[in-house]
Amino acid sequence: MHKIEELLAEKILFLDGAMGTMIQKHNLSEEAYRGDRFADYDHPLKGNNDLLSITQPKIITDIHHQFLEVGADIIETNTFNSTTVSMADYFMEDLVYELNVTSAQLARECANHYTDKNPNKPRFVAGSIGPTNKTTSLSPDVNNPGYRAIDFDALVIAYKEQASALAEGGVDIFLIETVFDTLNCKAAIYAILELKEEKDLNIPIMISGTITDASGRTLSGQTVEAFWYSISHANPLSVGLNCALGADQMRPFIKELSDKAWCRVSAHPNAGLPNEFGEYDETPESMSAVVGEFASNGFLNIVGGCCGTTPEHLKAIIDRVEQEKPRAVPQLMH
Repeated sequence: MHKIEELLAEKILFLDGAMGTMIQKHNLSEEAYRGDRFADYDHPLKGNNDLLSITQPKIITDIHHQFLEVGADIIETNTFNSTTVSMADYFMEDLVYELNVTSAQLARECANHYTDKNPNKPRFVAGSIGPTNKTTSLSPDVNNPGYRAIDFDALVIAYKEQASALAEGGVDIFLIETVFDTLNCKAAIYAILELKEEKDLNIPIMISGTITDASGRTLSGQTVEAFWYSISHANPLSVGLNCALGADQMRPFIKELSDKAWCRVSAHPNAGLPNEFGEYDETPESMSAVVGEFASNGFLNIVGGCCGTTPEHLKAIIDRVEQEKPRAVPQLMH
């Protein structure tokens, strides 16, 4: 049994907060994104947050340390867009393997530092695997509904390269997150399961979908229940929801997952919905009250934050939730 599974049987574990939100606080310039190594690069690089693991590693490690300091059990690598598919926007496909290995190593060093300080509270690294900026289920061209910008096999190749590099960098978990298209998620699952078999890896998979609005469906049209049944063959460590909605709006969908899933359940909601300035208004106190109610009702095994959540939000959540019992995982009834 993986060490994290033993801990999950005893308590709710805490995932970190929003890497992007913390990076934005630095108001970095184009030059800062480039660093010395890419000073003469032919294409704009501002906004390529994953690149900062190479050009500004101190900023990334500082963010990891801030979340670990308030009590995060699991920190995510800065690799949400580190696939050849997403890095094509910056003409940096050749950098993908290095990006993932470097980001995983940075997070690993930070987690190990805190585990060494307190061996009774081990810290884990989750390799963040985002949905990419392309979808296999929907056409980006309204005039050609049969068109696809990418196919399943191409996504498998991209995800396998990312997962292999994350494993080399030392992650404890693969986190397939912000799933808006279940077919993309299935490509990631396929790639990871194939990699685990080839390399005999004991790295569990967390899967986290995103509900796009109050209809309770993913962008590719599935209900929460349908999403779970579509990916349950992966035997994930946990299934959950993140992004898109604030904690309040996420409640009915987390409850449904909790009722249906025969694995652990995670939630890392946004700090509310973005306002007209793209800011997130939910305070640590209000967010922790809502998430605390999830835990009190027995919905949760893993909890953290997505867009807008800072170390202050996470600390408030931990203070509210750490005494609650974890959700009991139901037995699969055939």
